[in-house]
Amino acid sequence: MTGIIGLILGIVIGVGVAGPFFRTRAERLEPPPSQEGTGLPPGIAAVLSALPSSAVVLDPGDKVLRASSAARAFGIVRGEELVIGELLALARKVRRDGVIRETEIEVAVRKFGPDATSFAVRVAPLGGTGLVLVLAEDQTEHRRVEAVRRDFVANISHELKTPVGALSLLAETVQDASDDPEAVRRFTERMQTEASRLTAVIQDLITLSRIQGAEPIAEPAPVHLESVLDEAIDAVRMPADAKGIELVGSGAEGLTVLGDEAMLGTALRNLVTNAVAYSPKNTRVAVSVGISRSSIDISVADQGIGIPQQDLERIFERFYRVDAARSRATGGTGLGLAIVKHIMTHHRGEVTVWSKEGSGSTFTLRLPRPESREFDVPRNDNHQETAQ
Repeated sequence: MTGIIGLILGIVIGVGVAGPFFRTRAERLEPPPSQEGTGLPPGIAAVLSALPSSAVVLDPGDKVLRASSAARAFGIVRGEELVIGELLALARKVRRDGVIRETEIEVAVRKFGPDATSFAVRVAPLGGTGLVLVLAEDQTEHRRVEAVRRDFVANISHELKTPVGALSLLAETVQDASDDPEAVRRFTERMQTEASRLTAVIQDLITLSRIQGAEPIAEPAPVHLESVLDEAIDAVRMPADAKGIELVGSGAEGLTVLGDEAMLGTALRNLVTNAVAYSPKNTRVAVSVGISRSSIDISVADQGIGIPQQDLERIFERFYRVDAARSRATGGTGLGLAIVKHIMTHHRGEVTVWSKEGSGSTFTLRLPRPESREFDVPRNDNHQETAQ
């Protein structure tokens, strides 16, 4: 932003400006770049029209000479007035003493999304003309990303600290109980459990990091859903049998989608694993495939405990757990659903959830149907078209 103001000041004092400028329709300044009657020095309008930030130029009487459409959309300017009192006071100080000033403000907005938009603001005089330039750069997304990063680091620290601390404590206990074989056996089993949990967290972190860092699949390959479904069910067969849970798969015969087979296998396996882990004994988990006009849907339905309504919007966040104690008891890392969400994003699909407490949950992977004839979905008695 400092360089931008320097460039504008250079124009004001007569320094020529050269170079291409890129601007989108949303960033164009209103009115059009004609400078006749605006009171702007020659060349200023051309530079302002290329700025990505919200830009406002005030005349010596605090009247708005020029404002970007973004500045008006965010509520910084209305009509010919700069309506943010803090910015107006700052502009007057800059006009009085000629010193460039910076600040950060939040502007309440009446639209979907955040309740307020955060701006990094820089206010500078335009030479000795009495004009003042106000540049406001939207920092809302940057702040959101920073908050997510801080939460992620804090969560990782907590998730790793718990099993590491348990291993350290158990090791000391084993050392103190070296003359008691039964105690040693019991504590070493606990150590193996904690080590497995630590390994699972690290493995899920590696998987999530790899998926987040990857680009959307540029050249997807044909993936046979029947094999993906069979592998996901086989992976959880033992824990399901131990709880008497019936695993049923249907509807995938002959169906093919485009994507990455390993990623899709991971996504479906995570959903089936969760369904088994959160289902009572002697219940049923069904994995089924359906077809709509634009997608192929893979659904995992259980008869488990269900998810409270207030938690449904957050279950795909990293490390978010509806019931932390139960999740740890089942060996969950809190990353499985976040991995599923990112995998579906890379496949230009989505994951949805329906759930009711006490009635179970249904998670659905919605994948685009192949567009080419080569991968058209076959029509037969096993694949019924579902309405969107």
